[in-house]
Order: sequence, then C-alpha cells, then structure tokens
Amino acid sequence: MQAEDVRQHVTTPLTSPAFALTVPRFTDREYLNVVYRTDPDALRAVVPEPLRIDEPLVRFEVMKMGDVSGYGPYTEAGQAIPVSFEGEQGEYLHAMYLDNFPATASGREVSAYPKVMGSPALHVDTGALVGTLDHGTLRVATATMGYKHHELDRAEAEAQITVPTFMLKTVPGYDGLPRVQELVRTRITDLTVKEAWTGPARLQLFQHVLAPLADLPVLEVVSAGHILTDLTLAGVEPVHDYLKGVTS
Repeated sequence: MQAEDVRQHVTTPLTSPAFALTVPRFTDREYLNVVYRTDPDALRAVVPEPLRIDEPLVRFEVMKMGDVSGYGPYTEAGQAIPVSFEGEQGEYLHAMYLDNFPATASGREVSAYPKVMGSPALHVDTGALVGTLDHGTLRVATATMGYKHHELDRAEAEAQITVPTFMLKTVPGYDGLPRVQELVRTRITDLTVKEAWTGPARLQLFQHVLAPLADLPVLEVVSAGHILTDLTLAGVEPVHDYLKGVTS
C-alpha cells in the first residue's frame, strides 16, 4: 500500500475499518429524557472551563435508534449537563454508553463523543416507558415515565433536542501527554419530530466505579419527555484549545 493510499484512511485496521465513513442519518430515533436537579458542587467537579453552569441540572437520556445509516439499530444512554459558553446556551455531554462498537469508535475517533460500551435498553412495561443502563451484569440506572400521558408541544421538543452540544476532545501523544485537547461544538440538523409526550417520571442511579453516573445524584426530578424523531448529526467544530500557548 502506497503512502498516499494510507493517507486516505482515518481509522484502523486499514483493510477492515472499525466504522463506515458516512454522515449518519437517524430514522425513528426515540428519546426518553429525564431532567433532574443535582448537587452543584458535583457538577462543578466534572464540567470543564470555560463552560459555565447556570442551574445544577442534568439530563439523563436513553435513545433507541430505530435505524442508522452505516451502523444499524442500537441503543445509547448517558448524561448531558446544561451549560453556557460565551453567552450561548447548550449542553455538555458528560457520559455516553452504547451497545454498538462501530458507533462507539466513530463517535470517539472522528468526533469527540464520550462514548464507551454498555448495555442500555428502552421499552414499555405495564403502562410505563422504561429506560435502563447496565454495565456488565450490574444495573447502573433505571428511569420510568408514564407512557404517553400528555402531548408535548413539538416546537418545545425540537428546541430541547437541537441545542448546541459541547464535548471535550482529547488525543494523547506517544509521551502520554495530550497532543490534541479541545472543546468542540456540534448540533443536530435536519430534524423532524414525529411524536412528543410528557408525564410523571422517576430516576434511580446506582453506584458503579466504571459507570459513575451516581456521582451526579438525583435530588429532584424536574421534567421528562418521550420524543420520536428523524435527524442528522452535524460535524464538530473546535471552539477552545486547551493547549494553545502551552509549551511541551
């Protein structure tokens, strides 16, 4: 393989890449969102500057991907934290757990999504929408919401989903120090909200050293939503370089 051929690849193995080079289109992406109030000191310990925290809120989400170009169906769960950056309101993606390796690898390598492998699930059980997350054989999160109790305004649902998303991109060098360390921003585009519902909800988080969602404890459930969409994820852009001006 010639050097110019090597440069055309963005992932390894060269002859069997870990993921497809595609802009994924999500069809029937189903959300269970539970927004809760947490300990502000715990939030400040995990949200990187220059992001700012206005209210001590966290959004726990479970997303069931009905169909995704390049990856197929999969499920994802995690935590997003409402923040602001230079006056712009958005969310900082704190943790994401998936049951699909290509989606996990591409999210981390091509973009900056904090993705690791896990076992999330979303289903209906006796009148309740149930979202769960397991790490190995242990349960680390259970969210329940009354199934389709009240319609949610679709414009409000769209506004919830399309806020700018901030992530931390860190790529280590061979000396163990960061070679790339940037705050990046992206957002959802080409969104169609097919259904949107709200209702009463509960959320339990369980302690696990490798999936520390409970480090942001649930003090009060603020709101919940059940939303079905089609959408596309835009690419990321850097907005802050942590290494600028730092000499090695």
